[in-house]
Amino acid sequence: MESYFSLPNRVGRIVLFAVLLQCHSHTHTHPHTHTLSLSLSHTHTHVILKAFEQYRLKSCIYYKPWSGEENYISVFKGNGCFSSVGNRRVGKQRLSIGSGCDRIATIEHEFLHALGFWHEQSRSDRDDYVSIIWDRITEGKEHNFNKYNDSTSSALNVPYDYGSMMHYSKKAFQNGSEPTIVTRIPAFSDVIGQRMEFSDSDLLKLNRLYNCSSSSTFLDSCDFESENICGMIQSRENEDNANWQRVSRAAGGPDTDYTNMGRCDGKGYFMHFSTASGPEGNRALLESRVLYPRRGFQCLQFFLYNSGHANDRLRIWVREYDTANPDGTLRLIHEVKGTDWQLHHVSLNVSRKFRVVFEGIKGSGNAGGLSLDDINVSETSCPEHVWRIEDFRSVLENTPMDAAIYSPRFTSRDGYSFQMGLYPNGTAGSPGELGAYAHLTSGAAEDGVVWPARWKQMTMMLMDQNADIRRRMNNQRSVTTDPSMTVEGEARDHLVLLGFSKYLPFLRGLQCFLLIMQTLVARTAS
Repeated sequence: MESYFSLPNRVGRIVLFAVLLQCHSHTHTHPHTHTLSLSLSHTHTHVILKAFEQYRLKSCIYYKPWSGEENYISVFKGNGCFSSVGNRRVGKQRLSIGSGCDRIATIEHEFLHALGFWHEQSRSDRDDYVSIIWDRITEGKEHNFNKYNDSTSSALNVPYDYGSMMHYSKKAFQNGSEPTIVTRIPAFSDVIGQRMEFSDSDLLKLNRLYNCSSSSTFLDSCDFESENICGMIQSRENEDNANWQRVSRAAGGPDTDYTNMGRCDGKGYFMHFSTASGPEGNRALLESRVLYPRRGFQCLQFFLYNSGHANDRLRIWVREYDTANPDGTLRLIHEVKGTDWQLHHVSLNVSRKFRVVFEGIKGSGNAGGLSLDDINVSETSCPEHVWRIEDFRSVLENTPMDAAIYSPRFTSRDGYSFQMGLYPNGTAGSPGELGAYAHLTSGAAEDGVVWPARWKQMTMMLMDQNADIRRRMNNQRSVTTDPSMTVEGEARDHLVLLGFSKYLPFLRGLQCFLLIMQTLVARTAS
């Protein structure tokens, strides 16, 4: 079952959301085979498959189940998180994802080791960027701070990266309270050791090492900063009677694009269809370049701003091509409405070459218009639900510790009604750490589902709003409703009334989800 929530709106360029995902396994180029041990928990297996999806989206690397290859990775639940570096040519090469290793970035980190990557602070030039304080390191753990010369480890001509997911944190293997790694630029002291996602430099090195010229599941991205608008075209004659325009502001709004929000001089473009004049029913079609799918499912993601009339409409079509229809056949997918800049997802499910078509239709008013920005198309599954919190900075500043805010009620694919609870400033037990929790609620279909809700998986994610989906350093954590943690008796006998006839038993959550400071500073630059 899938679900999606969007939490802070505009803190740096970060959004938080939660997802219940199903993973799909397909193969393309640069295969790496693996086996998954039965000792792995449901959560570990789920997160490993999600990590594989990130490799497919951001590189040409894909992992496929072992089918007799001579050398392969055997993933098991060992004592901690560890992997050999590179292909050791030993046949079955073991990689441990043990307790406490269930972050997607931790798993990506270990598989980067298997692909040949040492830790960032093991580079030959590391002493120019960090100091290792040897007497603060736990006895017997000094080898983790070894430095390797250029014959052992190559930086692939990429600058030292404090933000690499392969970098240790300042507290790594400390024997007290003082840091074992001190950055020569103090501002990066709390940046090193991030376990959110691949950094830009991580991806640059990975794609250089494996000669990746494209990724496996990425199709297109456009922020409209280039005048050629990413190869998008206005529609052909007789199909519309108006045009989309590339602008940096529009009469009636918006005053800025979504990508830059007016912060960068000379940048900040988006596409706008004006509905300030012309007859009702005027149409403007904007089409993507031709896209070539490999999977049978895609997710279209974009931001929409409607400054016009409430009945101005945006329709999403696909134009599909085959030998019988060389000019393409239009198929309506979805109709979207919105107000100010809002994130939208649309599932496409196309199996032949196609274009995405955005059709703006003028309603009865004569003001403003429709605006598009930050379009991404990938062969991934779309989430189902979005929780958008306005002005999250104000929420952060005005919500006391131990106080929660709650999402609207959502219904999962298999009929469970649920709600998210968020502690923006943590609790007394974990101050300054954002806590996210999931609760079951009463719903129309609650008698038709199994109680308690066992072995349901949820992923909570903080979404980096980089315009290009490949460069997003999302922070995500997964939890599973383990039957051993269920309150004794019928779950519905332990419900707590929370207003307007909603009943919430506690399910699972993560109190120490994310340091608030990291929320504010982790990703503020483009």
